[in-house]
Amino acid sequence: MTRIAVLISFSGAGGVERMVLNLIDGFAAHGVAVDLLAIRAESAHLGALPEGVRMIDLGTRHSTLAIPALARYLAAERPAALLAAKDRAIRAAVLARALARVPCRIVGRLGTNLSAALEGKAGLQRWLRTAPMRLLYRPVEHVVAVSQGVLDDTRRLTGLPAARLSVIRNPVVTPRLAQLATEAPPHPWTEASEPPLILAAGRLTEQKDFPTLLRAFATVRAARPARLAILGEGRGRAALTALAQELGIADALLLPGFAPNPYAWMARARLFVLSSAWEGSPNVLTEALALGVPSVATDCPSGPREVLAGGRFGPLVPVGDHAQLAQAMLATLAAPLAPDTLRAAVADYTQAAAAAAYLRVLLPQRQPERP
Repeated sequence: MTRIAVLISFSGAGGVERMVLNLIDGFAAHGVAVDLLAIRAESAHLGALPEGVRMIDLGTRHSTLAIPALARYLAAERPAALLAAKDRAIRAAVLARALARVPCRIVGRLGTNLSAALEGKAGLQRWLRTAPMRLLYRPVEHVVAVSQGVLDDTRRLTGLPAARLSVIRNPVVTPRLAQLATEAPPHPWTEASEPPLILAAGRLTEQKDFPTLLRAFATVRAARPARLAILGEGRGRAALTALAQELGIADALLLPGFAPNPYAWMARARLFVLSSAWEGSPNVLTEALALGVPSVATDCPSGPREVLAGGRFGPLVPVGDHAQLAQAMLATLAAPLAPDTLRAAVADYTQAAAAAAYLRVLLPQRQPERP
């Protein structure tokens, strides 16, 4: 059986971890054996792995420190290919292969518009993060970007030729998605049809810009009854709680923390809102559409414009503009698109399609069938 390796640092309960595990499920369905090489092997998403998948803890909490263990693994196991998820994992994979001196094809996966993520950082900090990419990415056989915006940014940063870059949509829509959405309502707010439940999800960090969402929700609530739930955990919880008190919306805001099954919430929401300052390809927005939930998003780099087809499947508003966000939320609540229309918008984001596409670049000699 062909064996490949997947290298990832589990940094929490984020979308990258969930998408990589969805991919691994898809690889297993294609009859490919997988070694999951884990840095910080702690994640709420880590559960039972499919048959043919081995979990190998590299015994460190940092990608750079994992290089010796990764090199030993490559020398001993000699997988046909290695998928490295995230920038630091890609760098570690390149250096480990050089140490191991083995023929192993490396494919990188980038899920974030790095330039946008570093925009607020000092010039030296940005340079130290991005300048080495031109050197360290040179030996990588192929880099997958999760959206065209991420691909364009990666090409600028790395100088890689177009032939070694491609866009593969995230494996968001899985066979279990609809099943999980039917599970019991997780909170009394999800059982009531009125007032409407507005949902957001993501780490409570600067990237997701939930303060703008709270300000927009305050405007929405002044115009009509509504409730807001934000699924996720992070260092911004205290600040969000204080802002909700200041805006007078604390009684209509719920911060339940990490939700093991966000789809039971999502399927019962009347509106999903993505307020991010930057993304790669927003999985939660894609999931909401897959469940037929009307959605609104900021036009941040990168991804929402592609997912929503330039606004065809939901309004796009400027980043940080709470007034326009509130207007779009109210308009969508008043005149939502049909669920079947929204589901059709994300037909390319299936687990089967993504796994097959990744295997075509990981194992070009194998050429798995298109789903």
